[in-house]
This record gives sequence, structure tokens and C-alpha cells, in this order.
Amino acid sequence: MGYARFLAKRGLQGLFVVWAVVTVVFALRYITPGDPVAFIAPLDAGPELRQAIAESYGLDEPLYVQYGRYLWDLAHLDMGQSYARGTSVSAEVLGALPVSLELAVASTVVAVVISVPLGVVSAVNHRQPTDYAATTLSLVGISTPNFWLGVMLVLLLAVQFNVFPTSGLAEVNGETVLFVDALRHLVVGETRWLVEWLAHITLPAVTLGTYFTALVTRLTRSGMLEELGESYVTALRAKGLPEALVRYRHALKNTLIPVVTVLGLQLGTLVGGAVITERVFDLPGLGSLLIDAINQQQWMILQGCLIIVSGGFVVVNTAVDALYAYVSPEVTAE
Repeated sequence: MGYARFLAKRGLQGLFVVWAVVTVVFALRYITPGDPVAFIAPLDAGPELRQAIAESYGLDEPLYVQYGRYLWDLAHLDMGQSYARGTSVSAEVLGALPVSLELAVASTVVAVVISVPLGVVSAVNHRQPTDYAATTLSLVGISTPNFWLGVMLVLLLAVQFNVFPTSGLAEVNGETVLFVDALRHLVVGETRWLVEWLAHITLPAVTLGTYFTALVTRLTRSGMLEELGESYVTALRAKGLPEALVRYRHALKNTLIPVVTVLGLQLGTLVGGAVITERVFDLPGLGSLLIDAINQQQWMILQGCLIIVSGGFVVVNTAVDALYAYVSPEVTAE
């Protein structure tokens, strides 16, 4: 199978997954308790007003007609309107997406910077105190609940020592600062925006990235141990190559192939799974929007959040498959 055909196949599979998610979420809206009209209408609304509300939102039409219209709107990047707020669902969901993306990418960077060197050191010093310490640290990281770690970091570093802000997004001159804004000002020599952004993103990124750090550390360690035991490593050492070159140029390079795969898959998980971290640090991302939509029975916003998350999974998985197939051409031949 050629590389282009492989990518086309993965793309079609991704579209099918997104369609399946949209269909399931749309169906759940009609089998769960609660009537959207009852939620929108005033408590003293009569039958005429309820009927008018149902007609205005198309809720009086057959289910297949509503489903078809929803798919047609999605094809035109329109996720509908919020029943209670009367706002565009696309605007609300896409407005919250950058915050979740920033948090996911930042936590991934934290995990990679810490876990890969730690995993390599642990493998190189196999069955030595350094190895045991790294293994114990990874076990603690996997076992620590994110919500507890986030609260402890806030109490210690934000409240007790006042090193970091407690919550919220960075602001400069009353303007919300995202990474793109900080980077734009950094280009013209203004560093205050970047400093403020780093101060606000550090604690959430560490909180969310802790479990990820432990996972990648263990994966890197096991991969390095396996590669260091391969015959090509023995041959390289026999040729007189420096040990550092054998470890970091050859063994680590082969170890990073499955690590990159896991990084891509976990990135999609972090985008949709940062609910607790966003709530602890009061970040207006997809996680917070999703919780609010559930509490307020905002099905249109809930559908929009789930579609974006599932679409993110598909995009990330397809990108990982493409990268993996490029690095290992035998994948396309399977």
C-alpha cells in the first residue's frame, strides 16, 4: 500500500469515527430525561408558547429531519445555537478551544522535558539507586490524583509562597494573554506578556502533566533497556564508538519511535480530559465549558464540545499514523 493511499484510508476511517460520535451524541439527546422546550420556556408558559418555541428551534419536526439538518449545518461548520443563551455554539466552543490546546501542549512539553532524560538515566543505571529512585518517582506520579496535586500546588506555591498566581488566565493591561499573544509581543522585544503567560500556565501544566510524565518515563526506561540489549548495540561498542554516541544517537533514537506514538495519543486525551485541572485553576477551556453544559442541560454546547474533542482525537491519531508510517515504511505495507 502506498503512502498516499495509506493516508487516504486513515482519513476515511477518521471521518467515519467523527460521524459515529455525532450520531451517538445526537441520539443521546433524545433518550435522556429532560425536554429542551421545558428548559427554554418560562415556568408559566402555556401550550401556545411552548409550541412556538419548539417551532422556532425546529424541535417539532421528525427526528430524521432534525438529524439531517444538524449534519448539514455541521458540514458548513455551524453547530447551532444555545437554547438558553441564544449564542452561537461554534463561537463558544472554538473560543474555549485555544485554552485547552495551550494547557495540553504545555503539559506535554513539561512531561517530555522531565520524563525522557529521567527514563534514559534510569535505564543506563539499571538496578542502581538512581534507577530505583526514578521508578519510585514514576509510580508516585501515576498514583497521585490530579485534583489533589493541583490544590496542593496552589496552597504551597501560590498561597503560601506567592510564587505563582492561584488561577485564571494571564492578563496584561486588561487584555487576556494566550501564547500567540505572548509570542507576538516577544517578537517586538516585549517580554512581559510571555512572563505573565508562563506564570499562569506553569501550575496547571505541571498538574496535568504529572501522570503523563510518569507514563513516558516508564515507557522510555523500558524501551532503552530493550534497545541496549540488542545485538547492534554490542556491534557498535565492539567497533569502538563512544558510549554516549551509542546510547543517545542510536539506542535513544529507536526508543523514541513508540514514545512519539504515545505522545500523540495522549495529546488528544489531554485536550478532552483536562476537566478537573481547568476547574481547579478556573481556566475557561473545553473542560469547564463541558461541565457547565452538563449542569445546565445545554445539549447543543455539549454536542459541540464532544465533536471538537473527537475530531481532535482523529486529527492527532491520523497525524501520528502518518508520522509512524513515514518513519517505519513497513507500516504501510501491512
